[in-house]
Amino acid sequence: MKKAVSLMMAAAMTMGLAACGSTASTDTAASAADTASSTEAAASTADSTAAADGKVYNIGICQLVQHEALDAATQGFKDALVEKLGEGSVKFDEQNASGDSANCATIVNGFVSNGVDLILANATAPLQAAAQATADIPVLGTSITDYATALDISDWTGTVGNNISGTSDLAPLDQQAAMIQELFPDAKSVGLLYCSAEPNSVYQCDVIEGYLNEEGYTVARYAFTDTNDVTSVAQTAADNSDVIYIPTDNTAASNTEAIANVVIPAKVPVVAGEEGICSGCGVATLSISYYDLGYATGEMAAKILADGADVSAMPVEFAPNVTKKYNAANCEALGITPPSDYVAIG
Repeated sequence: MKKAVSLMMAAAMTMGLAACGSTASTDTAASAADTASSTEAAASTADSTAAADGKVYNIGICQLVQHEALDAATQGFKDALVEKLGEGSVKFDEQNASGDSANCATIVNGFVSNGVDLILANATAPLQAAAQATADIPVLGTSITDYATALDISDWTGTVGNNISGTSDLAPLDQQAAMIQELFPDAKSVGLLYCSAEPNSVYQCDVIEGYLNEEGYTVARYAFTDTNDVTSVAQTAADNSDVIYIPTDNTAASNTEAIANVVIPAKVPVVAGEEGICSGCGVATLSISYYDLGYATGEMAAKILADGADVSAMPVEFAPNVTKKYNAANCEALGITPPSDYVAIG
């Protein structure tokens, strides 16, 4: 808020103008300054309101497991809320379930007992636990592939319709199948490597298998149940596949080193559903920004907390952009030259 006030005072003293519009032409320096001031003023509205009434919002964050994608989503969420509400007006109780669904239930039940103002459920298991724990406290999910699958909704319309909404990390699966065809047109078989305990991974494999069959590939599934059998299942997949596809799977994301230790020596390329998995064991991905996804979720939270927005009426939001990316080291190790429109990770 101080930053916003300083900017507006500086603008007033140096240019004799007040920022009073929401848009401005970029043709002149003066109008550009107006636009910047207006943006700062709009962004600090909720901050000013919260600071004025002394309200401190308590936010419970349950993250399934620590890995790059989920960490980025949590950070984006926190940054957005701090920017919108003010650092002194928001307090986070951030807890990690270490990949255990039972821990998710314990964590969110604690949030409910403590009467938090809002719960962030980062990944499917925390969302399912929060849905069971409360029908009153607003719950926002992030890093959720498909809300209908996660919450067992048969007539999905884009809105959950109760105390739950959030953002989805699903990159277009038809485009991911097309990426496999683009990179490996001579391949015959694709192995789907995923955790059978993650409903959203199963959903992604169900969908992309149809697209891959249309492309003429023979598709086989290789499902591990937890971290204990990742290596053995990955080895079976590598022995029987020309290419492996891994969806946005939290267990896989936490075991990329083990997977890489199998697929790289076997010279079997992995196309991944998200950048974190690709960074560890893949060669290419159709990537979203998990930080941006979390930030968008934080903006939704600010609307609920400061503006009184009805969570039940908020449609699930998606990442606005996807980018073709490649893992330079793994591509070099496997002798793969990605097309020119692919961007190197990192």
